Amino acid sequence: RFFFFSPSEGYLPRNCHRVVVLGAPKVGKTSILQRFLGKEVEEKYEPTTEEFHRKLFYIGGEAYQVDLLDASSERDFPAKRRLSILTGDIFLLVFSLDDKDSFGEVCELLNEIRAAKAKLQKLKSPARVPAVICGNKADLEAQRAVSRSEVTETLGDGISFFETSAKDDTGLESVFRAMASLGGLPDETSPSRHHLVSIPTYQSLCSGERGSRRSRTRGPIDAPCAAVDPLARRPSFRSDLRLVLGSSTKHKKPEKCQIQ
Repeated sequence: RFFFFSPSEGYLPRNCHRVVVLGAPKVGKTSILQRFLGKEVEEKYEPTTEEFHRKLFYIGGEAYQVDLLDASSERDFPAKRRLSILTGDIFLLVFSLDDKDSFGEVCELLNEIRAAKAKLQKLKSPARVPAVICGNKADLEAQRAVSRSEVTETLGDGISFFETSAKDDTGLESVFRAMASLGGLPDETSPSRHHLVSIPTYQSLCSGERGSRRSRTRGPIDAPCAAVDPLARRPSFRSDLRLVLGSSTKHKKPEKCQIQ
């Protein structure tokens, strides 16, 4: 049998990671997520409706779970956004290179994340957070309103910053590899480093139920692969709150995540 991880224990086991995506509307967050999930990018803009996604990986005989939370809908709900921030392991902050205000919002969000994590960890100074800053819409060079030098001068050299275009897939490989590095994930979680399989195939790999199929499909099965869970639902706010309250308990040792 296979189980989704439920954070009722009050802490996040290893191999389970939550990526929280934040930024102003219409900067391309959904398109970047679509690229990570291995889906086609829709050029027509539509407001975000699916805020939670789950991608399951099987790499080197080990299972990994990456939950992706687009917290855009919480923009006007500070308490909800703060809870999302507190449960995040990796942060992807997106602005548009043709929109100076969207860059200002990312700067404010980064400060908010640092302050929230510092308070959770009872630090006296802003916490260092695993954040990747993405300046999207690099294909609109003629409309550029934010320069690279302005970004580095404002955010400092210690921040991972990349200019990207979700439309033509420019620069996103570097973004995904930086996210993997900050989260302690294998490089093979980058979309170009694995192939997509169905949920049943993924489950059979994790359980070792390969049978006689192994000899016929040895190459693809032994290679890094991933599956997108179409039934994934965001954990309740109550579960997230228990996760946050339990994360400050240092006596519990992480255990292997029960991935689907």
